[in-house]
Amino acid sequence: MSDSTNGGNRRTYRKVAQKMLAALDSGEFPAGARLPPERELSERYGVSRPTIREAIIALEVMGRVDVQTGSGVYALKSFNTNSNNPREYSPFEVTEARVLVESEVAALAASTMSNEELEELQAALEDMISENETGNLTSEVADRRFHMVIANSTQNRPLISMIQHLWDIQANLPEIKTAHQSICKTDGATRINEHRAILEALKAKDPHAARVSMRNHFSRSLDALHATTEQRAVEEIQKQLTERRERFSLNRIQYMAD
Repeated sequence: MSDSTNGGNRRTYRKVAQKMLAALDSGEFPAGARLPPERELSERYGVSRPTIREAIIALEVMGRVDVQTGSGVYALKSFNTNSNNPREYSPFEVTEARVLVESEVAALAASTMSNEELEELQAALEDMISENETGNLTSEVADRRFHMVIANSTQNRPLISMIQHLWDIQANLPEIKTAHQSICKTDGATRINEHRAILEALKAKDPHAARVSMRNHFSRSLDALHATTEQRAVEEIQKQLTERRERFSLNRIQYMAD
């Protein structure tokens, strides 16, 4: 079985990665379990083996599988919300942490990123563009892959783990997800341009430009987060006012009197 074009492979691997991620989350492949070989996965998902490889790379970047040469692909432990509840953190704390950490990681990556990693970063950006063109504006697969390629290029394991952890926390905070979706839906082109600016700074091996580009990227996220939080606060106040109006309405008092 084979895909007709490389472009088709890139469009398809994201869907396969999502399905495999669901299998990991459901416990079908528990932590430490070896995933089926490429041939079986290819038959299971009805795609070519190169597409399976692309999906596995995406899962590896997300920190959900460990690829061991000569041995196989193994499921990694997922984010444990019981031992470290992401809802204990405010969305502003998480976003602030990402701004501080990822900006400096981008600056470091400007001096560590290889040509192969730059090509992988370019591929992730092209996947984001493809998502825009196909109307899949709120997917985070290519977005997370883009940021994790940058982190992995530093070869600094504490930093890589920290960024993976922040992404996992973010995935469990509805306020951030809502803000992210509002950005993607309203102005996908600007989102692409922000990531392109980061890529160009890394290609130029310019730490300052990489840091600034990453900070600029997060500035819209903070603005959207403020807007989302304020909107929810207004909605909550309106709900309380409506409930109070109904509770103390003259019609209700007259009904009780009758």
